[in-house]
Amino acid sequence: MSALTPQSDMPTPTTDKITQAAMETIYLCKFRVSMDGEWLCLRELDDISLTPDPEPTHEDPNYLMANERMNLMNMAKLSIKGLIESALNLGRTLDSDYAPLQQFFVVMEHCLKHGLKAKKTFLGQNKSFWGPLELVEKLVPEAAEITASVKDLPGLKTPVGRGRAWLRLALMQKKLSEYMKALINRKDLLSEFYEPNALMMEEEGAIIAGLLVGLNVIDANFCMKGEDLDSQVGVIDFSMYLKDGNSTKGSEGDGQITAILDQKNYVEELNRHLSATVNNLQAKVDALEKSNTKLTEEVSVIGNHLMIITLQEEMERVKEESSYILETNRKVGVTKDRTADGHALTEARKQLKEETQLRLDVEKELEAQIGMRQEMEIAMKMLEKDVCEKQDALVALRQQLDDLRALKHELSFKLQSSDMGVKQKSELNSRLEEKTNQMAATIKQLEQSEKDLVKQAKTLNSAANKLIQKHH
Repeated sequence: MSALTPQSDMPTPTTDKITQAAMETIYLCKFRVSMDGEWLCLRELDDISLTPDPEPTHEDPNYLMANERMNLMNMAKLSIKGLIESALNLGRTLDSDYAPLQQFFVVMEHCLKHGLKAKKTFLGQNKSFWGPLELVEKLVPEAAEITASVKDLPGLKTPVGRGRAWLRLALMQKKLSEYMKALINRKDLLSEFYEPNALMMEEEGAIIAGLLVGLNVIDANFCMKGEDLDSQVGVIDFSMYLKDGNSTKGSEGDGQITAILDQKNYVEELNRHLSATVNNLQAKVDALEKSNTKLTEEVSVIGNHLMIITLQEEMERVKEESSYILETNRKVGVTKDRTADGHALTEARKQLKEETQLRLDVEKELEAQIGMRQEMEIAMKMLEKDVCEKQDALVALRQQLDDLRALKHELSFKLQSSDMGVKQKSELNSRLEEKTNQMAATIKQLEQSEKDLVKQAKTLNSAANKLIQKHH
């Protein structure tokens, strides 16, 4: 803060205390936020006077509300931008423990609470942003699902907890921007819950709804059952957005190390996944080989059934012989007894019927076996094709596994080199601390010697004065 000049030449103890307390305090209740590149800057308050002034300036409610809307919009910009960048750098699904995501929900909660009208209840006045969020299901039918899910959650007992759960589910659904736009466009419905100069009723609300579109690239996953959303305290952590050059320079190395560690963990997880896939494919290949052996055994069984064809041929030959015998008996006119001929004829006919029935049965069984053989041949071809494809996929996966192992080795080498760099930096820091301690010790010695010299000079001056007096 800038230097302060007292009102009089001789400052009183009261004004000194007030001035010192003001210089050591940052007031965040009515702060002013401005954008400096990608950082948040808390500017010096022009409307705070450290000298006694009975009439402070800028007490207009519209001016204060406009300042608050601008502050919340800038905070929302920073929170959304930081969340998107950190999530893309992280490269994985976000959960409820991720700090930038927690701060985003806190900022959204402050935006939704800005300018809320107080509703009178039996327990007093209550301000909750759950009421406006319930209107979304009337405007967008797709929001009815998350509203019903929030109402069915057993652990939520307050409207604030339901509103927080609704925001998380809408972000998981990747439709938070769509729901907020639909809600902001209906100012006639929002006027029941908000003051006319609230953020949701002004242009800043539409800007924040447009910024929320960028969050559709983020994948988030929350477990609502074990999370206590009713008793959470929504406080914005300004340390995540304040500009600090020393910390940014010092954190570049840590950011690189964390990025390498994240890549290493991702590669190890992908390696485990590929190993499991290779094992599954190997098991499938073994199963296909077993089924192939079973099919070869069945094909050999089919070869045994080919003997039925020879039996069919023998049956036809017997039928021809029997017909030939009947014809010869008719032509020759054998002089045997008719009863004997009739008996032989019935026997021959009976045998012929049995042979024809046997032939029909054999033909049916042969057709069935031929159909099974064709189906087995088709199945064998498909299995051979599937085995070839699986083998090609297995070769490709093994190649990817080798590449990932090489990448893992390279990343581990980089990690080791970064660890060595960190060790060297720590050693350098310890050396610098030792040197600073030595310099401090020497400074103390010099100060002590200076004091001794001052004492000697005083004694010499006194002695010189005495000599001068004696001389005179």
